[in-house]
Amino acid sequence: MKYSTISFLLTFLVVSCTTAPYTSTNLPPDTAVTNPPESTMPANEPPANPLAPQPGDVKFTRGNIFIQESGLLIRESFPPQISLSFSGDLPTPCHELRAVINPSDTENKIIVDAYSVVNPDMVCTQVLKPFQESIDLGTFPSGHYTVWLNGEMAGEFDT
Repeated sequence: MKYSTISFLLTFLVVSCTTAPYTSTNLPPDTAVTNPPESTMPANEPPANPLAPQPGDVKFTRGNIFIQESGLLIRESFPPQISLSFSGDLPTPCHELRAVINPSDTENKIIVDAYSVVNPDMVCTQVLKPFQESIDLGTFPSGHYTVWLNGEMAGEFDT
């Protein structure tokens, strides 16, 4: 009986003192975390733009918008997902907001053109209509980027 108890305790002691092999979730604290190579990055598929020009817009008149605030939302994901949020006023309640997102150029500028469209035959109350929108810009390869909204810099980010 003593022999089996001692054998059990010795086995338990040896098993409990050994270390588990390192896995991706069990790394030592001084392990450097690096980004995967660029070749494994997902392609920058631009997300659907809910404010994209519509086919019927050719019958409408293009108008201005009045932007009060703009900024970038950078989600902590890999790769980082970038959104442009902006708020302001439309000229009347009959105007509809539109935005064209241009792909980044050689200087890593992302230019967004926001405007309004309105049916010229519609009679509308002449009051400002406030709006607040957020547009997903997508993900980008490594680099420093600036986002421009109607000629003004809305923000910058690094990936």
